[in-house]
Amino acid sequence: MIHSNLSTILIVDDMPENISVLFDFLSRHDFEVLVACNGKSALQIVESAKPHLVLLDVMMPEMNGFEVCRRLKKEMGYVDLPIIFMTALSDTVDKVHGFALGAVDYIPIFSESYNNTF
Repeated sequence: MIHSNLSTILIVDDMPENISVLFDFLSRHDFEVLVACNGKSALQIVESAKPHLVLLDVMMPEMNGFEVCRRLKKEMGYVDLPIIFMTALSDTVDKVHGFALGAVDYIPIFSESYNNTF
């Protein structure tokens, strides 16, 4: 069983299906779940809500997840905020880039496999 201690998790993804699966799973386990559909919203939510964890997609329009992570860690000073990339990008170079930006984990996931994961 997962125990959240009322932790707040921010999901950042532009795919409603991915958000729905993660939101439902985390909510069932008593996490407070926040959602951002783009990078700009994610930066604003982190600044105002101070989540305990960010689940971040990489491939989003306008500002990709790598840029969101870079801004959070370098420009905004959230160096201790755990960020986990959850993305369809599975190349080693992408994983290395994510870790270099400060992510604590990098999980390559394909959208259709979300339902089988949880």
